[in-house]
Amino acid sequence: MKQATFLFTCDSVKDAEIVERSLSPEIHQKIPKSTVQLIRSGKTMTLIIVSMDSSSLRAACNSYLRWIQTALAVKDVV
Repeated sequence: MKQATFLFTCDSVKDAEIVERSLSPEIHQKIPKSTVQLIRSGKTMTLIIVSMDSSSLRAACNSYLRWIQTALAVKDVV
């Protein structure tokens, strides 16, 4: 098993809640060969991705990091 852990600190609790709600549908979907967990505490979020192999881990990391980036970018526009 391979694992990646990312720690994010948002500008505010509201921003962290926006990202958490944005990612919630994706986290609850079954991803082949990977398990994803998002833990939010105040304005800090921890994203934990566990995969069966390196290529699955890389793919899941790329997807979730891009979704987080997109959620924060859209929040600034809206």
